[in-house]
Amino acid sequence: MAATTALLRKPVFTKVDQLRPGTSGHTLTVKVVSAKLVLQKARPDGNQVRHVRIAECIVGDDTGVIVFTARNEQVDLMKEGITVTIRNAKIDMFKGSMRLAVDKWGRVEVAEPADFIVKEDNNLSLVEYELVNIIDE
Repeated sequence: MAATTALLRKPVFTKVDQLRPGTSGHTLTVKVVSAKLVLQKARPDGNQVRHVRIAECIVGDDTGVIVFTARNEQVDLMKEGITVTIRNAKIDMFKGSMRLAVDKWGRVEVAEPADFIVKEDNNLSLVEYELVNIIDE
């Protein structure tokens, strides 16, 4: 058992202003500024009904804020004012802007309240990116 614990790496925490399009594997501690349910519907899945919920949440730290797309159980954790640790998050692009998301390989967990002030005037999701194809000549 001791051999497996040696393989686990300590997470490297990223600040919001270091996030870039197309990157993944981010671990961040952020405060939830706001959370808004944008989709709630039931989908038949075999002989059960699966409920799909998606919320768009503004999360941030002392360097900036970004839109976090919370899905299903994650929606319940994203309460305004609480601090969460987001593990193994990735950056999705939506209409040219960055969104933080966690798939089945990541986790969202409530953390101890952070003592930083969220820098709300630096919203990375308001920066529009353009997809540029680079051609090697």
